[in-house]
Amino acid sequence: MPGFSDLARSWVSGLGVYEPGRPIEEVAREMGFASADDIIKLASNENSLGPSPKAVVAMRAVARRMHLYPDGGAFYLREALARKLHVKPGQLLIGTGSNELIEFIGHVFLGEGMNLVMADRAFVVYKLVGDMFRAGTVLVPMREFTHDLDAMLAAITGETRVVFIANPNNPTGTMVGGAELESFLHRVPDHVITVLDEAYIELLDPALQPDTLRYVREGRNVIILRTFSKTYGLAGLRIGYAVAPEECIHLMQRVRQPFNTTAMGQAAALAALEDEEHVERTRRLVKDGLVDFEKAFRKMGLEFVPSVVNFILVKVGKGREVFEAMQKLGVIVRPMDPYRLPDHIRITVGTRVQNRRCLRALETVLAARAGGQATA
Repeated sequence: MPGFSDLARSWVSGLGVYEPGRPIEEVAREMGFASADDIIKLASNENSLGPSPKAVVAMRAVARRMHLYPDGGAFYLREALARKLHVKPGQLLIGTGSNELIEFIGHVFLGEGMNLVMADRAFVVYKLVGDMFRAGTVLVPMREFTHDLDAMLAAITGETRVVFIANPNNPTGTMVGGAELESFLHRVPDHVITVLDEAYIELLDPALQPDTLRYVREGRNVIILRTFSKTYGLAGLRIGYAVAPEECIHLMQRVRQPFNTTAMGQAAALAALEDEEHVERTRRLVKDGLVDFEKAFRKMGLEFVPSVVNFILVKVGKGREVFEAMQKLGVIVRPMDPYRLPDHIRITVGTRVQNRRCLRALETVLAARAGGQATA
């Protein structure tokens, strides 16, 4: 009798699998810690302050209504986003995090004989989705860990349908400015859709945020992706949104399953959207944390990529070994070999206490590897 692998499409078994940051509970079990509270996780660029307090209140308020299906169109959340962003509700689509929206883009715009263009060290999910829809992926080398938009433009062919630009970029923490984006979008061919993945945009001071939404208002072939996972601290609820011209949103709606987001997620996002105090506290935490990390890395003689968001890429040599050793000390960071950066780890900015513990663990691991002595 043929097995499942024999009956599956032949190319599915060759698809890559995303490696997420390890859960705290899993590491605690594996490493023999008495409690998950003994572990700190600085691996997945989550908000170390936790969820927006207003979102927590909203979640509690709707908890007793979880026996009812959610609003499939997320009417109130789209209305609130439209007011805040100065776009039309019909230019918004709510998804289960940005990842589901990236998959929608694949459903609508990618297939055999087509390709997507992305930077070689941008969010790996773009390529995974391209592979899922059997589209080719053109990887364009970054310039100094930043998107090289001129090179990406030159990589576009007649088969290209989508260009992904993560801005700010994960995992490098770098960004391109508004003038560079403007130049790129004026030159990109009409048959190409530019996806601006702005998962971390709210972490920037408003004055530093490129005005990309105007491209949607102008009807350009642009899709903007944003999320409530990072700045607003709602990663566990998986809720994000796309902003695009209405024609594009209508097409993406056709591949969306009904009730794709939860009622609790919608309520929390709606409340978090108005919590400017939480956003400001998060920005201050990130700024202070980056300063502390950069000072410590310079003191340790480690190369790092200056970041504008809530994580930092640092060269430690044999990054996976460092990641595994730090886990034993109760600190989870992210190895970067999936991004072809085997000598690097990525560290999320935490609270001051978490950052100090992380740095002590890193010093301990590096000293032990060098045959020295350090205090944990």
